[in-house]
Amino acid sequence: MASGIGRKNRPLTPAEIFDTMSAGLASLPLEGKRVLVITPDSTRTAPVAQCVENFYALLHGRAKTADFIVALGTHPIMSAKAVEKLVGSPVQGGPTRFEMTRYPGSSVFNHRWDLPDTFVRIGTLSRQEVEELSDGQLSLEVPVKINRLVLDYDHLIVCGPVFPHEVVGFSGGNKYFFPGIGGWEIIDFTHWLGALLTIMKIIGVKETPVRDAIDRAAAMIPRPRSAFTLVMHGTDPHGIFFGTPEEAFGAAADLSAELDIVYVEKPFELVVSVMPEMYDDLWTAAKGTYKVEPAVADGGEVIIYAPHITEVSYTHGKLIDEVGYHVKDYFLKQWDRFKDVPWMILAHSTHVKGAGTYDPETGEHPRIKVTLATGIPEERCRKINLGYRSPESIDLESLKGREDEGILVIPRAGEMLYRLSRTSE
Repeated sequence: MASGIGRKNRPLTPAEIFDTMSAGLASLPLEGKRVLVITPDSTRTAPVAQCVENFYALLHGRAKTADFIVALGTHPIMSAKAVEKLVGSPVQGGPTRFEMTRYPGSSVFNHRWDLPDTFVRIGTLSRQEVEELSDGQLSLEVPVKINRLVLDYDHLIVCGPVFPHEVVGFSGGNKYFFPGIGGWEIIDFTHWLGALLTIMKIIGVKETPVRDAIDRAAAMIPRPRSAFTLVMHGTDPHGIFFGTPEEAFGAAADLSAELDIVYVEKPFELVVSVMPEMYDDLWTAAKGTYKVEPAVADGGEVIIYAPHITEVSYTHGKLIDEVGYHVKDYFLKQWDRFKDVPWMILAHSTHVKGAGTYDPETGEHPRIKVTLATGIPEERCRKINLGYRSPESIDLESLKGREDEGILVIPRAGEMLYRLSRTSE
C-alpha cells in the first residue's frame, strides 16, 4: 500500500514533500547503492527542481550514486539551458550526460531515444498477451526495450506527476519507463492500442488495457522499482505518494480524478484552449484537444490558441505533414496504405482529430472541428487537415464568462480534463 499525503483543499508545503520523500527513501535499502531517478521533462507541471534537491540531500553520502534521467519518450532532446531550468542547477557537459554543479557527484541524462544503441531488450509481450489486451484487434509480438542505463544502477525511482492522459487513462507510475525511457516498439504498440480503444473510453480511467500493458512491460525490468507520484492542481502540488510504481500510481490517480477532472452538465459548442508556453509544438499542445473533446458537442469546435507555437512537431513534423490528421477509421479502412507508418504517428493523428467516421465514397466525417490559432501558417494547417484562425482574429476577453452560451475559454489548458457529468453522459 502506498504511503504519502494528499490535500484537496490546499497545496502541500515544501516541508510536507520533503518529509514524505525522507520517509520513503529511509524505507529502502540504498546504502552504497547506485540509484537512478526518472523524472519528467518540461512539458509536465511538477516541482522537479525541488525533488532533485531533496533527493540529493537525502541520498548524498548514503547511496553510492544518485543520478537522474529525463523521460523524454520521443520529445526533443533537452538543451543545457532547458536542463538547468528543469533541475535547478547549472550543468556542464551534454548532450547525453550533464554534471550538476550544485550537486557534485550527481548527473542528469537525456534519454537518447534518437540513438539505436541506447536500448537493451528485456523481454517480449507475447502475441497472446497482445490479443488479450487489444480484445483481438491486434495480433503480434512486441519487443520490450528500455534505456540500457537502467542496468548500470541498483535501484530505480520514478518521480513525476499523475494527470488524466489520452493514451493510458492517467499518466505517471510505470509510464515513466514506457514510453518515458522505452523503445520504439512498445511506444508504437501502446499508443496505437490507446487509439483503437479511443480517447473517449480511455482518458481519465484508472485501469485500462494500455496501463496493463505498461505494467506488464515494467515487470520485466531486472531492477527494483519504487516511485514518488505527485498530484498537481494548476501549478501547485496537492499530493505525493510513495510505494511501488503501481501502488503510488494508484493512490495518485485517485486524487487526480478528484482534482483534475471538471464535470459539466451540457456540452460546449466552442472551446478555446489557451496553451501555456511549456508546450512548444502541436505534438505537445494537442493536449488542448485531448482534454476537452469529451465535453464538446457533436459538430462543435476546439480552438488551440497558442501564438507562440510555430511547429507541428520538432521530432515528427515531416511524417505528420505526409499523413495529416484524421479520424481512426480513415486509417483502418485504408490499412494497407498506412500500416507501415509509425503507429505513434497514427495514434497522435486520430487523438487530435477526435472521434468520427470514414466512408470511401462519402469521405471523412469528424465529430468535432479542430482549429489552430497558432504561428503555424494557414497553408500548412490546411495541408495537415486542420482548421486555421489567425490568433489576432480571436478576442479572448469577449469569449470569457460565456459558459451558459456554450462557449468555454480555458486559460491554462492541457492538464485538466473536461467531461460531461455522469448524469449527462
